[in-house]
Amino acid sequence: MSRFEGKTAIVTGGATGIGLATAKLLASEGANVVIAGRDERRGTAALAELAAIGGKPLFVRTDISDEDAVRHLIGRTMAHRGRIDVLINNAAMFYESDFLQETTDRWRAVFDTIVNGAYWCTREAAVAMKEQGGGVIVNVSSINGIRALNRSSHYNSAKGALDQLTRCTAAELSPHGIRVNGVAPGFIDTGLSVVGGENELETEWFKRYYVGERKIPLARPGQSEEVAAVIAFLASEAASYVQGAIVPVDGGLSITF
Repeated sequence: MSRFEGKTAIVTGGATGIGLATAKLLASEGANVVIAGRDERRGTAALAELAAIGGKPLFVRTDISDEDAVRHLIGRTMAHRGRIDVLINNAAMFYESDFLQETTDRWRAVFDTIVNGAYWCTREAAVAMKEQGGGVIVNVSSINGIRALNRSSHYNSAKGALDQLTRCTAAELSPHGIRVNGVAPGFIDTGLSVVGGENELETEWFKRYYVGERKIPLARPGQSEEVAAVIAFLASEAASYVQGAIVPVDGGLSITF
């Protein structure tokens, strides 16, 4: 199957976790993948993995919380491939913080990465997509965008804003042939699962409550590849009549209480 043969796909935060799994899946199905990330070492390693799969991959060191850096990313991609068919807004950041002890700078840093970064990437990529007659954007949100959680007001608020950005741009960019959708992962085994030096998916409380008591109906955390599969579907022609949707990929967590 080559759903993305000859297409150019940008994946932000593409050097690790869900981003890397998505980049590898798209590359395996014919895409020329551009991965954007802040870590040069991880980006170079991810680029080697993609090169072994196929296509013409590119790594662009990018801090998407910087508007000029996003312009550079889009410019390099256009110079490299001449078009942008798929944009995956995946980059994020998370840390635990009590709301009353939060700082304005740290709050802004989360929003600049999750919300403003996606906005800048979407805006710049959509210009190219409009000129070429269309494209697809998939935003990686979280079920945190519709749920409250202690010590993560910054992250949850940003993901909620990202969900609205998904819906609004889906409506506004439709006349240009641009589809915009999102995925909302639950507990996925990635680097963001490690909080305070401990993988929360390996703690006793997680095993007892989310697995043992089936707060997650499927009784397990998810894997990056499982989220990547849904992202790839939304980015493919198989989802040609899906617009403005935010698809939970959470083992059923968001249907329980």
